[in-house]
This record gives sequence, structure tokens and C-alpha cells, in this order.
Amino acid sequence: MYAAIEGVYENGRVILKEAAPTTKTSKVLIMFIEEEINKTAPIKQTNKGVKIGSLVGKGYSIPDDFDEPLEDLKEYM
Repeated sequence: MYAAIEGVYENGRVILKEAAPTTKTSKVLIMFIEEEINKTAPIKQTNKGVKIGSLVGKGYSIPDDFDEPLEDLKEYM
């Protein structure tokens, strides 16, 4: 079972804001989330990959039978 519960880490202790969904001994995963976001920091932009629309007019097209089964796989269809 997976459940997400909000809480606060303070003075070496985790304080949950609501009751745990179980009373049994369980494994837990704790994520530390920074509340402050630096809105003045520049957003990193990567130039990797293909941009949408960048191949228009360059001779690339999708064939009309694109969704048809491949010859090699017809026996499984």
C-alpha cells in the first residue's frame, strides 16, 4: 500500500499532519521539499531533441498506412 501524508521535519523528528493509514510497523519514504523557490534564477534551457514543427517542409511525412499492421506481425493480429 502507498499513501502520501504531509508532515514537517523539525529538531530531528518527523511530525505528521494527519494519522498514518496503518498501525503496523511499515517502511516509509521521506522526501524533503524546499518551500522557497528562487523565482529570480534563470530557467535552464536545453537545445536537445527535435522541436515541434522543425521538420515541416523538409521532406518528412507520415505514410498513409502508418497505423496498418506490419507484414511481419500480421499473423499475430
